[in-house]
Amino acid sequence: MLHIQILCVGRIRERYLRDAIDEYTKRLGRYAQVTIREVADEPAPERLSGADMKKVKDREGERLLEALPERTYVIALAIRGRRYTSEQLSEHIDQLILRGNSSLTLIIGGSLGLSEAVLQRSDEQWSFSDLTFPHQLMRVILLEQLYRCMKILSHEPYHK
Repeated sequence: MLHIQILCVGRIRERYLRDAIDEYTKRLGRYAQVTIREVADEPAPERLSGADMKKVKDREGERLLEALPERTYVIALAIRGRRYTSEQLSEHIDQLILRGNSSLTLIIGGSLGLSEAVLQRSDEQWSFSDLTFPHQLMRVILLEQLYRCMKILSHEPYHK
């Protein structure tokens, strides 16, 4: 069975986001074993220098890299990553599975994004938009798209 780990920075405090995450995690359970692992975020006040922003991302990046399983295909969510339609993404996931990748780890950074070390460690990078989304909301978006992909791969209808 496919194992999908969502590795992310920070905790979800908002109940409505936790409910959505729980719902899509439950739905995905028919198609894959899904786990979500959170690492602590660093305090990041609104006004940080470039050097301080890098320090925050580097510290969070170290935690993310330490939390990575040994044998997993790593996908970083990054604004500069490759974009897919839902159909293209489902085909791409299918190809990853066919190539023997039974464990996928998708990484969502904190409010400042991902460190260069995490981006370098990733096997590939995906982007969902040029828009900036709150990293907490990105979990819901990612899980919904993964669920949509599984429905497409299973030739099952999904509301458009």
